[in-house]
Amino acid sequence: MRRLFPVTDQTPARSQDGADREWSLDELADAYAYPALAADGHWLRANMVSTLDGAAQHDGRSQPISGETDMRIFGTLRALADVVVVGAETVRQEGYRPARAREAFAARRAAAGQGPAPAIAVITAGMDLDFSLPLFTSPLVPTLVVTGAAAPAGRVAEARAAGAEVVVAGDGVSVDVARAVRELAGRGLRRQLTEGGPRLLGQFVAADVLDELCLTISPTLTAGGAQRIAGGPSVTVPHRLAPACVLEEAGFLFTSYRRI
Repeated sequence: MRRLFPVTDQTPARSQDGADREWSLDELADAYAYPALAADGHWLRANMVSTLDGAAQHDGRSQPISGETDMRIFGTLRALADVVVVGAETVRQEGYRPARAREAFAARRAAAGQGPAPAIAVITAGMDLDFSLPLFTSPLVPTLVVTGAAAPAGRVAEARAAGAEVVVAGDGVSVDVARAVRELAGRGLRRQLTEGGPRLLGQFVAADVLDELCLTISPTLTAGGAQRIAGGPSVTVPHRLAPACVLEEAGFLFTSYRRI
């Protein structure tokens, strides 16, 4: 059974026919549309999956706790974004490839002034990446490597030689994630989506730059010591978000929470 439960007036009601059917990509895109942005604004949303007992991964990867509808929403969120922001460890673990153009979203992206596919931006301090991979050598739009000013010069040169665009967002080796958000927005990449991993999401939370969390709750239990969706130091005061919508299918809950 598939149902969409809007909980604010920013999300659409159920389809007019009320049928118990798979939601179309257009309906999903409407449900997950970015809010209207000011001329100098940006919006950072995260998309993560968690088991009932809080695991963000199984055997180091998110795919085993995901599902078919989760992947459709994953693709929809990518298709709405200007840029997908991801940590270097997630690139290595998940075998990231360039985002592809989707015909189903071509008209929507064109109307929004977007290119055929979002850019991928990799956050990395050590530049420990394989620049021979398709993510760097054959994307539709150049992949961005976001690093600090003191990143290894040789690796920076390798990234540029592979076709990547290097973005400096930190005065030392480390990346200042709040500055990274601003640097990407300054390049016109204002509708931002992060897919983690947990350490990167934790940095965004700690810096208080996360505007929205799209969280899939997988009806599974894993036990063990897997990471939560956000890691790192805790914040002084918990950040409160407001629910935007909930989609249910086959026991999975697809939720969206936005900054108050």
